[in-house]
This record gives sequence, structure tokens and C-alpha cells, in this order.
Amino acid sequence: MSSKKKKKVTPVQQEYQDFAKQREVKRPIVKNCIMAFLFGGTICLIGQFISAFYIQTFGFNEKSAGDPTVATLIFLSVLLTGLGVYDHIAQVAGAGTIIPVTGFANAIASAAIEHRSEGYVLGVGGHMFKLAGSVIVFGVVSAFVIGIIKVIFQQVLGGF
Repeated sequence: MSSKKKKKVTPVQQEYQDFAKQREVKRPIVKNCIMAFLFGGTICLIGQFISAFYIQTFGFNEKSAGDPTVATLIFLSVLLTGLGVYDHIAQVAGAGTIIPVTGFANAIASAAIEHRSEGYVLGVGGHMFKLAGSVIVFGVVSAFVIGIIKVIFQQVLGGF
């Protein structure tokens, strides 16, 4: 916050802020970054192994192995979330577990598990898509805008 926009605080409020700052837990930023890097890299490495498995076993090429690899990573993420393991991994790994596919699958599955007592439609369906809805909307809108830009470039430049 810039000093121009800084809110004027009373001496009591300033005293409380100083008190709270003294007792605030210091975060190990370097350790958290290293753990996120290692765990995120490990998830990507597992994805690479899964992709290589599909290429070797089923004869996919690199491009066609992508879809079953992503589906497998989503399945594993949801399975580990359902078993309660993913949360323990995330406590250690931090931001390393937020790799888009696995982190998104975990967020949706955990919301569905948390609200299942409210019923399948209003509980699971309604709360599960609170997060997913915004991601899907932004994904669709972004794809639409990029598609329009691509069509314009194809018309103007004669190819893209």
C-alpha cells in the first residue's frame, strides 16, 4: 500500500498491528519454493512417464498420448483426493500441487466431497461448479477470442 493511500490509524490500532506483526508466524519462503518446485516437477515427471507408457504400450504418438495422459492424471488426483492423501501431499508441497490439471481436479473433487451431505444436485453439483464455473467460462471466452483473432489473421494474411 502506498503511503498516500495509507489509512490513518489510531494509536490503539497501531499498537494492535505492531502486536500482531510480532506474533505472526514467519514463513520459510525458500523452503516453500524448493518444495513446490520438487513436488510440481515430480507430478510433471509422473505425467511424462504416463505419456511414455501410452506411447510405448498402445502405439500413440506424442500428440495423441496427451489426452489419455491428462485423463489419467485427473483420475489419480481425484482418487487421491477421495482417499484423503492429496491434502497431506499439498500440506508439504504447497503450490507444487496446483499444477493446472491435478490441482483443478483436486479442487472440484474436494468441493464435491465436502457438500455431498446436501444432496447430489444442490450439494455436489451446485458447490462443485462454483470453482469450475468461473474456470470454464474464462476458458470458453478465451478460446472464442483467440479463435476470432485467428480467423482475422487468416483473412488478412492469407494463412496463419
